[in-house]
Amino acid sequence: MALLGTTDLDIYPLCLGGNVFGWTADRDQSFAVLDAFAAAGGNLIDTADAYSVWVPGHSGGESETILGDWMSTRGNRDTIHIATKVAKSPARPGLSAANIRAAVDDSLRRLRTDHIDLYYAHHDDQEVPLAETLTAFDELVRAGKVRHLGASQHTAPRLAEALAISDREGLARYKVVQPQYNLMDRTIYEGDLADLCVRENLAVLPYYGLAMGFLTGKYRPGRTDVADASPRAAGARRYLDDRGIRVLAALDEIATTHDVPVASVALSWLRSQPAIAAPIASARTPEQLPALLTSAALTLSPTEVTQLTEASR
Repeated sequence: MALLGTTDLDIYPLCLGGNVFGWTADRDQSFAVLDAFAAAGGNLIDTADAYSVWVPGHSGGESETILGDWMSTRGNRDTIHIATKVAKSPARPGLSAANIRAAVDDSLRRLRTDHIDLYYAHHDDQEVPLAETLTAFDELVRAGKVRHLGASQHTAPRLAEALAISDREGLARYKVVQPQYNLMDRTIYEGDLADLCVRENLAVLPYYGLAMGFLTGKYRPGRTDVADASPRAAGARRYLDDRGIRVLAALDEIATTHDVPVASVALSWLRSQPAIAAPIASARTPEQLPALLTSAALTLSPTEVTQLTEASR
């Protein structure tokens, strides 16, 4: 366990992604995954009010509802840290002050709790003045509805501007950043955004830590079995080019050396990068969890980190 950046949240070095709850994992499957994660010491779960609006017949909030039901049933709210987001739900779009106030109450009701540990701006809404958004978030922190704030899918210049406004106006500032980042998707985070996070002491929780499942190693040249049945298969298979094959080869070699799953190595590489507090990864079944959990105790050598970094260029 370690503190999440400058927050007072003591977290396990892996964040469980809740995007699958109510989507590829039904209520019972979700409960089983959540039980196994908590039993292993996991305590940070990432969701959003928009999960899983992309599923036909869903309206968003399904993941939050399952999490709320699970915590209520298990009576473990005090030991679990919940991160959720606002801005992408069709019912509560954007980052206006009015929308943030309404959306947080919706999320609190679904989560069956009186506070959210980490509340993100799910994306950068450039149609709303940053000062309006940040003032609304600050009000939530002062009211005790939210403990800490985060920014997801923000560019370095906009994030820097938001931090400057918060500091100038005495508002609660973003303390956590959630970019897309993994061995196959490096350009969004590396460079200006990573530099800013290090400079401002922002903790980073990257999503798509396993590149939609590609970095589990189940997608291989010529393999067209059960992997194709996954809703993410098409997205994952786009990585299966020369670079992807090179990355898989490096992962295979290092995984064999440590006698761990390929996914464990990919997530450990993420944890070795600047400002990364914990990668976010999801599991549809309890059987998928051990590979993720193993990453939390795996430390790669500098040579192995460099090998993966070079393979993924």
